Amino acid sequence: MAPVLSKVLSSKLSATVVTGAFLVHLLRSNRKKTQIRRVESVADLPASIDEKPIVKKVKKDRAAVDIVFFKRLVRVLKVLVPGWFSAEVGYLALVALALMARTYCDVWMIQNGTAIESSIIGRDINLFKKYLLNFLYAMPAISLINNLLKFGLNEVKLRFRTRLTSHLYEQYLKGFTYYKMSNLDNRIANADQLLTQDVERFCNSVADLYSNLSKPVLDILIYIRELAASIGAQGPAYMIGYLLFSGLVLTRLRRPVGRMTVEEQRYEGEFRYVNSRLITNSEEVAFYQGNKREQRNIYHAFNKLVDHLRNFIFFRFSMGFVDNIIAKYFATVVGYLVVSRPFMNLNHAPFKGQSHSFMMQTYYKAGYMILRMSQAIGRIVLAGREMARLAGFTQRVTELMTVLNELNMGRYERTMVREAKADSDSEDDREPLVPGSGKLIHRDHVIEFKQVPLVTPNGDVLVREMTFEVKSGVNVLVCGPNGCGKSSLFRILGELWPLFGGTLIKPDAKKLFYVPQRPYMTLGTLRDQIIYPDCKEDMIRKGISDKDLEHSMAQVQLSNILEREGGWDAVQDWMDVLSGGEKQRVAMARLFYHKPQFAILDECTSAVSVDVEGFIYSHAREVGITLFTVSHRKSLWKHHEYYLMFDGRGAYEYKPIDKETVEFGS
Repeated sequence: MAPVLSKVLSSKLSATVVTGAFLVHLLRSNRKKTQIRRVESVADLPASIDEKPIVKKVKKDRAAVDIVFFKRLVRVLKVLVPGWFSAEVGYLALVALALMARTYCDVWMIQNGTAIESSIIGRDINLFKKYLLNFLYAMPAISLINNLLKFGLNEVKLRFRTRLTSHLYEQYLKGFTYYKMSNLDNRIANADQLLTQDVERFCNSVADLYSNLSKPVLDILIYIRELAASIGAQGPAYMIGYLLFSGLVLTRLRRPVGRMTVEEQRYEGEFRYVNSRLITNSEEVAFYQGNKREQRNIYHAFNKLVDHLRNFIFFRFSMGFVDNIIAKYFATVVGYLVVSRPFMNLNHAPFKGQSHSFMMQTYYKAGYMILRMSQAIGRIVLAGREMARLAGFTQRVTELMTVLNELNMGRYERTMVREAKADSDSEDDREPLVPGSGKLIHRDHVIEFKQVPLVTPNGDVLVREMTFEVKSGVNVLVCGPNGCGKSSLFRILGELWPLFGGTLIKPDAKKLFYVPQRPYMTLGTLRDQIIYPDCKEDMIRKGISDKDLEHSMAQVQLSNILEREGGWDAVQDWMDVLSGGEKQRVAMARLFYHKPQFAILDECTSAVSVDVEGFIYSHAREVGITLFTVSHRKSLWKHHEYYLMFDGRGAYEYKPIDKETVEFGS
């Protein structure tokens, strides 16, 4: 048995650590690092374009198993387990009971197995049959417990992922948060990976950690009690003492694992991002014949990932070497001492006057228990490693939760912001522009800007103040050079960007409709393209039928598509199936379906013939839709009453279109 036990100890007593070892690590403090200042809120953004970058020392988040990690974990657990009477608590209790039952099954199997071996050595066939039948009778129950444990763990993982995914998407798709994260805030670069891959890994890691910690700790407590009764308490005490010592050392050495896990996920996200960009812009890249350049970009991102993974592999190799020296081989020596000491001492109380057969049976039983105890310790080792990886996932998930929460409160952060010059002239001596300081009033059938500055989220002032009024029935043509502020005006009008001052009076956002140059085609049927963002149930609730949709299609001269594609319920990849002009006309049909008070047409008829364009504008006037049009087509001047002209240098002009203007435009 001694050689067998030696091999068991060599293979199973690997890099050990117990939960108490991590308590010392919690007291370790993070070092402060320097990075580009991040704006704490939109109020920190500058008001002038004549600004200088500033740098400030801030504390950088670090992924490590410390008190910050446990605070983050508790924050997420409140989402995963919403209450004591939730289904998640029930499944966690089921897993705990299954773990406890499996531990007692293990103890029973050791005792029953020892009895079987003893009956074989003693050549007692009756006892052999008895204990063998006991094992056969117990097999269904043991199998049920093992599979019940697997079922419970899988259900916990799925429910955790469902809870966290629902919580994050509820915040992500609330209002325009998804837009703000991509365009106003630059803290989260790869939201898609965080919402999918990282959430799944985090939930799996939490559930596995629950199992890998609770079961081994319970096993160790039970086996310590059993071993203390058979070979004395000193042996298990020495073993636990050595494990605590080695656990402290190994925990300290594994600190970089959390940071390296965060970096790995970031590089994975960057690699996925450059691939998705190529897929999204494949046509443009093909026209430019930019495959070689895109190949360099992809290889650059991939090489960064490979270099990091190679460093991670070398780190794990180094840790494996240290694990073998500290925990595996030296732990074998500790195992020899634990097992041999009571048997070498002839005056050991439990063995006084006992037969060789009794001592042999006790030795076998103790050997099996030490084996199971070493297995439990090995699982705690794995839990220690997983906890370091979990720290990385926890940091990324809680960072996403923090960003989503702040964006929903109207706060965003950007790096490399600028501050205004101190020695400004009288023009700049006015009150600074503060994001969110403007006043928004909802009122039907009117759009009015009262001293509203046109400012980008970066703080670039395009127009210091804008004042004009548009009433229903008065179409406005917006023109000017690129970068003058046309798109910025509509982003403020659509409430995508904050107001930096003044008063904006406008209808509710649902009564404004935006039609871009490249319309968005959603997943679904042909009907879904016309009624987007409504669904079929919303359409029926509004009292609109497919006949009404056919009328809208006829207004934009798209009746042939209905027959060509196989009816309203046809499902296609509409971004590829429809031509550029057809997609623009579908977007106009979508406009006629919703019939908003105001519509913003951003070069949305550039791929449509002039006669069809004129018919669309005439129909929009008939159904009472007031239009803001961005276009360079001179033929559109006659369909508008006013023009809003930006000069690109901070000035604008809002005037009526008279007969001479129309003739000049034509």
